Amino acid sequence: MAATVTTPDAIPYRVEVTAQAGELQKRFSMLPAGAGSGEVATVAGRVMFRREMGKLAFLNLNEWTGSLQLFAGAGWTDRFAELKKLSLGDWLAATGEVVRTKTGELSVRVAQWELLAEARRSFGDKWHGIADTDTRYRQRYADMWANPRSREVLLARSRAVSAIRHYLEDRGFVEVETPALHTVPGGGTAKPFVTHHNALDTDLYLRIALELHLKRLVVGGMERVFEIGRVFRNEGLSPRHNPEFTMLELYQAYADYYDMMALTEEMVAHVARDVTGGTDLVYAGKPLALAPPWRKATMLELIAEHAGVEVSLDMPVGDLRNRAKALEVPVEDQWGPGKLVLEIYEKTTEPYLWGPVFVMDYPKEVSPLARNHRSKPGFVERFEPVVAGRELANAFSELNDPDEQRATFDAQAKLRASGDEEAMPVDDDYVRALEYGLPPTGGLGIGIDRLVMLLTGSEAIREVIAFPTLRPEALEPS
Repeated sequence: MAATVTTPDAIPYRVEVTAQAGELQKRFSMLPAGAGSGEVATVAGRVMFRREMGKLAFLNLNEWTGSLQLFAGAGWTDRFAELKKLSLGDWLAATGEVVRTKTGELSVRVAQWELLAEARRSFGDKWHGIADTDTRYRQRYADMWANPRSREVLLARSRAVSAIRHYLEDRGFVEVETPALHTVPGGGTAKPFVTHHNALDTDLYLRIALELHLKRLVVGGMERVFEIGRVFRNEGLSPRHNPEFTMLELYQAYADYYDMMALTEEMVAHVARDVTGGTDLVYAGKPLALAPPWRKATMLELIAEHAGVEVSLDMPVGDLRNRAKALEVPVEDQWGPGKLVLEIYEKTTEPYLWGPVFVMDYPKEVSPLARNHRSKPGFVERFEPVVAGRELANAFSELNDPDEQRATFDAQAKLRASGDEEAMPVDDDYVRALEYGLPPTGGLGIGIDRLVMLLTGSEAIREVIAFPTLRPEALEPS
């Protein structure tokens, strides 16, 4: 607890901060020990360390660009006795000359200071490198001080999103916003969250994808569009899944899935260079090279490589079921050949693809929004890039035939009626939009959270989300 409780009137309403720790560390990196710079600066941040030596006091001031020492003394620091009573975690602003002490620490030689906020909860030893993950995620505001990496990961996320925006805008894409509340939960296979709108007296769904509204905009003549937005899926939690997460989706008229492959590998490499300084990373202790070109292989080829079995959509369903069972892949009676092939791939192959590799040509049965393959009956022009054993994105040559889209929606509706909560319902308005004409279009969706996991070496999605979803906590009054 803080030594005293300061009245609100004693706290200033604003502070004119003139320099940040990171900037000062760079600018005065060559300042010799024992020298002054002649420059007076006002800095602000949180006190995370304090030690006293008689009439001298040394405090570490931490803020988001780095840390800096405050060098205080009874002979030159205003209210020196009060300064020595500050608690770890207190926020303060300090003004003084930038100097380097005789021991070599770049410091602000404090002349004046102001308390900006008290830390009424301790930042003592128990917060030193918080190890309990539940505590870290619930109290991220404390975790970010105790574990500086947490703040670094979130700053890297911001840089990654900014780099994506600039990359796409430089190539003529326009950023748009589409509704988060849908009357029909479409664009993906997932169980949605449902709510009720009182004024309209109708159920609405939190979006599970961005896709269908963005393609409506392409129909409307916006030839290159993208959105970076939150999507919501009423599913379980895992190291790779959070009920709300962030997607980038983009659509480009006159393009196909080959164009989307080129865009994906080039954009990911660009973001990696911007965030990490290069395209050669280490993830989970293994090297990972993101520079283009990435390998391209079909799903069937990769199953043969990793599971050691040949499968095809032409095989009798009974034979495919037996092959799946022999590989210890759980099956359900209503699954057709395409779903069985996908399950075999996901259980025996995908986790072992280090990549990056474009997994191409998915069964039509499991791809209701993708266009038929131009040369392979039963397949569609769809790919997923897999990196470090995880799907990073999903992309198609987009289905643009309204009659065929109606038929695939109807097939999905039958699955939904049979109990598949993740199957898509029919979206009549989207079919109507296609009847106005969607040109040949390539589409891509990238999971921002999973991309940031790769770039920061994080193995759990909660590490890269500021406030991940957790079971509600019974809070005790302080």
